[in-house]
Amino acid sequence: QVQLVESGGGLVQAGGSLRLSCAASGRTISSVAVGWFRRAPGKARDFVATLYWSGSSTSYADSVLGRFTISRDNTKNTVYLQMNSLKPEDTAVYYCAAARFGWSSRKESDYDAWGQGTQVTVSS
Repeated sequence: QVQLVESGGGLVQAGGSLRLSCAASGRTISSVAVGWFRRAPGKARDFVATLYWSGSSTSYADSVLGRFTISRDNTKNTVYLQMNSLKPEDTAVYYCAAARFGWSSRKESDYDAWGQGTQVTVSS
């Protein structure tokens, strides 16, 4: 069983940047895809970004494409989400997740390990 712990959230002004980290423990996540999702106030959890197990392929939600970058350091068993040009509509709780397999996916049901989430608040 893998445990995921996110960090790096906080309050930032619009146009600013944050880097989220997701540290895995219990087992390595180097052979599975990883993803970031977010839940805005009063809304369902949505896909943000996903990364193939080797890091060779990524996919992003249209709303963050060109502003967010997902990456991983398999030597540290850690996943990152670099968020630039933040907007108030990016305000949400951000969750990292580890998939059941190596190929990237936008579907929550393909992920079997989730972190507790980290709050990101973007002020206008």
